[in-house]
Amino acid sequence: MDVLMEGFSNTLTFNTILFIFLGVISGIAIGVLPGLTATMGVALLLPITFGMEPLPGILLLIGVYFGAVYGGTITAILINTPGTPASAATALDGYPMTQKGEARKALTIATLSTSIGGIISVIVLILLAPQLANFALQFSAPETFALALFGITIISSLTGKSFAKGIVAGLVGLLIATIGLDPIGGTQRFTFGSMNLNNGVNLIPVMIGLFAAAEAFRSVEKLFSKDKIEVAIKKTKLKWSEFKSLITTILRSAGIGTFVGMIPGSGADITAFIAYNEAKRFSKDKSKFGKGEMKGIAAPEAANSSLTGGAMIPMLTLGIPGDAVTAVLLGALIVQGLQPGPMLFEQDGVLVYGLFIGMLIANLLILILGIYGTRFFTKVLLIPKAILVPVIIMLCAVGSYSLGNNYFDVIVMLVFGIIGYFMIKNDFPASPLILGLILGPIMESNFRRALVMSQGDFSIFITRPITAVLLIFAFITLFSPLIIKLIKKKYRKI
Repeated sequence: MDVLMEGFSNTLTFNTILFIFLGVISGIAIGVLPGLTATMGVALLLPITFGMEPLPGILLLIGVYFGAVYGGTITAILINTPGTPASAATALDGYPMTQKGEARKALTIATLSTSIGGIISVIVLILLAPQLANFALQFSAPETFALALFGITIISSLTGKSFAKGIVAGLVGLLIATIGLDPIGGTQRFTFGSMNLNNGVNLIPVMIGLFAAAEAFRSVEKLFSKDKIEVAIKKTKLKWSEFKSLITTILRSAGIGTFVGMIPGSGADITAFIAYNEAKRFSKDKSKFGKGEMKGIAAPEAANSSLTGGAMIPMLTLGIPGDAVTAVLLGALIVQGLQPGPMLFEQDGVLVYGLFIGMLIANLLILILGIYGTRFFTKVLLIPKAILVPVIIMLCAVGSYSLGNNYFDVIVMLVFGIIGYFMIKNDFPASPLILGLILGPIMESNFRRALVMSQGDFSIFITRPITAVLLIFAFITLFSPLIIKLIKKKYRKI
């Protein structure tokens, strides 16, 4: 308690809070722009911290991390353009709410869910970090494969109107994920001699194309329509009764995000879709999802933000980064002369707890800035489509190019923009394709590593308790929609 209070006093200084504020603002700006991920933002600002004191320098980067995770939600909700891969799940119900005239309410839900989820994960980090880190150490290749497979089975709940079309989209995503170098043998697969495909198809341009560019292409058809966009900025506010109905979803999703976040190699994108699926599973009326359901926004946002705290657990306690961003943060700590691991709490406990307090402040700043900024964020909807659509396409191109200064990524974005356009026209959901592309490489590589561990013995997947439980959940998740439909048909006949 004495160390916690000392860390509290060290963090509550003008300079430290100022740097957290600047980090959050920068992160939100980075998250809003398609293609600029939290990892890129933290990496870009990393050199600035070299001459700073450890606490404000690292909290600046953490502010960027947290802000970018939230910032990707804004454009996902307003113009169906996910700023980060994780916000693709939020767009499923966020954008339909905007189309119904409830953009401000959708942004409010996202802001509250993000802040609450982030605060919960930091509290868990403070109380249970060492114990949770020891549990995370039990995850090896078989467990990670089972978790990825469980994520893949969520496709069954993202199929939209047609189960068959959703499964087809998911399989296409898995097929695209096989392009590139073999994860074990290193041989080329489906690259057609192109060096640009050796590392596979980049997720970000695909996501930008399927969601943002495809929506922009569809909007071109409506440039001369009589539909007015003003309907999208009705002053609808979130009622207390509505928020109260979301509390259980937020708490459950925060738990999912914290748990998945502490598993090295997991990401916010898989966490968001798992939380979305669980919210739909526990909902009394599943038909509302995909049409502007508030829980469809609260679940992925709470999971996204809580993952940030969860990912810090293995980094600080074991020196193992939970995701790409924490890998950069790990480098920042080492540059500052700190060695993450069990001894960090003993040797620099005041600094560690100062970081925890700073994380709480960052989440509170997101809450304040998000609630206050909602009225300004929605102003983007007042921009005429004739101006907005070209700007969106330009941002899509710039965001894709900025990933690796490679025009090939722009071509990928345009190709998948066209594919996404025809998918919209023919009622093929884009989310299963994205999910397959995200989880395909994780599932394949860990499946094959697990078989290497067991020397080809498949029993490794049922003799390890965590793996077996996750596989059972995956089986239930995959076939439960079909079983429920069959039961309903049977009772209707009766």
